[in-house]
Amino acid sequence: MLRFLAGVGSTLLLVAAGIFLWRSHAEAEDPIPPVPPPLVMPQQQQPLVTPPAATEKSKEEKRFARADKDDDGRITRDELLEPRRKAFAKLDKNGDGRLAFEEWAVTTTEKFAGADADRSGWLTPKEYETTRPKPPKPKKCAC
Repeated sequence: MLRFLAGVGSTLLLVAAGIFLWRSHAEAEDPIPPVPPPLVMPQQQQPLVTPPAATEKSKEEKRFARADKDDDGRITRDELLEPRRKAFAKLDKNGDGRLAFEEWAVTTTEKFAGADADRSGWLTPKEYETTRPKPPKPKKCAC
């Protein structure tokens, strides 16, 4: 029994000594390495050119400028309605200034007739796929 107690005691002493040695070694070294010096690239040696300052316009100011066709700082009724007149004129087939239901529906009817390839009076999934709207054009960057 004495041997057993001596073995346990010596094991505990060895573990305690190991812990103390490990902690003293860990505290002696700095765990965070120093910051490396910055690398200087050849193109960074030239002074950077600042880009030209762009005018700061809000979305509403840009929208107002698009609607104000004559740039007088006011939007008249005619300026506001002009884009809609062009779309209306495309739909007004007989040019009488009034849009009947048949005139309005003619575009949809023509689209249906063009998609109905087998002239069955209904659209199959493949035929309906041809009526998919065209994706919007990507906006050009004003860079």
